[in-house]
Amino acid sequence: MSRADLLYRETCARILREGVWDTDQSVRPRWADGSPAHTVKCFGVVNRYDLQEEFPLMTLRRTYWRSCVEELLWIWQKKSNNVRDLGSHIWDSWADESGSIGKAYGYQLGIKYRFPEGEFDQVDRVLYDLKHNPASRRILTSLYNFADLHEMALYPCAYSMTFHVSGNRLNAILNQRSQDMLTANNWNVVQYAVLVHMLAQVSGLVAGELVHVIADCHIYDRHIPLVEQMLELEPYPAPEFRLDPAVTDFYAFTPDSVQVENYRYHPFSARIPVAI
Repeated sequence: MSRADLLYRETCARILREGVWDTDQSVRPRWADGSPAHTVKCFGVVNRYDLQEEFPLMTLRRTYWRSCVEELLWIWQKKSNNVRDLGSHIWDSWADESGSIGKAYGYQLGIKYRFPEGEFDQVDRVLYDLKHNPASRRILTSLYNFADLHEMALYPCAYSMTFHVSGNRLNAILNQRSQDMLTANNWNVVQYAVLVHMLAQVSGLVAGELVHVIADCHIYDRHIPLVEQMLELEPYPAPEFRLDPAVTDFYAFTPDSVQVENYRYHPFSARIPVAI
């Protein structure tokens, strides 16, 4: 059975069993009816995914992995902050009338900085170091630019990636300040697992371990019945992952470069309310 599902079940069960409620506090998120969106949460959750062992795609319910890849490339490849460059509508609630989400996500990755070796943005610096300085302990990105936070529609949730080369394996740590377990957990895991596979391939490496570090790991109050239903299900085996081996340039990847085969998942017809 899928290890990603087992980790998901363990994390959700721990939150429901040991988590702390924020109902005694004033919270920013609101439901569509204006009610405060409270959560039960745990601090400092760490989940590890061996990408050589399996592709961490949830089977307890369907994760729309192709949309995950499209959003990943929107941020990391297009370095865009405009929802009109994205096929899905998941960011529409945070966009202004022009489609912009402000100086967030892709905007930050596209800012160029001057180094002794030349001018790089954050993505190009990672690509350069993976090829030329793989032993470096400084290969990382950060979206959390304090100077620009006031011009972001949403502070970045998954805000930092740290890359580490061990032998021929590319490992990575994804740091996340906040995680909505029902709507976004597996979405983020799938995205960054794909990113590690892509960066490894174009750097002559193989994907190793993805470590997901979550500061505030929570379940929203109105999501609890849905999560409890999922915890009663038995996971299916993990699907098979394929990345087009002909692609050697990160900027040549497309959503069609990624294939997932034998993906079985449990039906999930419930509408998930989203707190804004």
